[in-house]
Amino acid sequence: MAKDRLTHRLMWVFIAVTLAFLYVPLLPPLLFSVQDGGDGSGGFTFRWYGEMWNNPVLVGSMKISALIALLTGLITPPLAILAAMAVRELRIPRLVMMLMLLPLFIPAVSMGLAVAFFFRQLGIAPSLLTIALVHVLWALPFAFLIILTVMATFDPIYLEAAYVQGANRFRAFRDIELPLIWPGVFGASIFSMILSFNETIRTALVQGRYNTVQTYIWSTFLQVGLSPTLYALMSLLIVLTLVLVGVLFVLRQRRAAVAR
Repeated sequence: MAKDRLTHRLMWVFIAVTLAFLYVPLLPPLLFSVQDGGDGSGGFTFRWYGEMWNNPVLVGSMKISALIALLTGLITPPLAILAAMAVRELRIPRLVMMLMLLPLFIPAVSMGLAVAFFFRQLGIAPSLLTIALVHVLWALPFAFLIILTVMATFDPIYLEAAYVQGANRFRAFRDIELPLIWPGVFGASIFSMILSFNETIRTALVQGRYNTVQTYIWSTFLQVGLSPTLYALMSLLIVLTLVLVGVLFVLRQRRAAVAR
């Protein structure tokens, strides 16, 4: 019994150390962003959050990031659904899975340079379209895994019943399967938006004259270092990401409740 208690305590210590390692580094930006001095000194203030909106370059970067994230969230899930259906219905499921997951194992710089070179060979100038395409390529494997997992819980007998009633493949999917897997599809969309909003390296290689929030943060840090406004921006992004993750958690809980 004493050995079991020791093992239990060690396990909780390990979990606590791991969580501290993951989340304690997020605290300084949050604290410095509400300090008047911007370096841990001075009184409490939200001044720096207001200063962000006086920077036209930053505001433009926010708008571009929001637009690209929205496009990624809309485009990625349908492609992921098609890929998941290919795994289920084609005779080469392992090949499809391998091709879909391969981008996860390619270094970000290599992928970004390869895509940028490909666009250049086609004569496609850097634009919002090139940024959106790169973000979709990056988010697609993750959305694919989410939707594939959700579709694995779907009972195909419902589709068979729809076929017996005369429905074609598209209508059976639209009327029967899609409503049942919709929480997973929406979750894949939210996750794709998170990945898009936080992508930096691949974006920097295809963005041209356009800035996203992450490339703005990176370039500003390289040029002038950290600043109170940058702390405020980082804090805002951290909070936004946590909110979106919270939405994913709620969706997962609701899907689990429906499954029970």
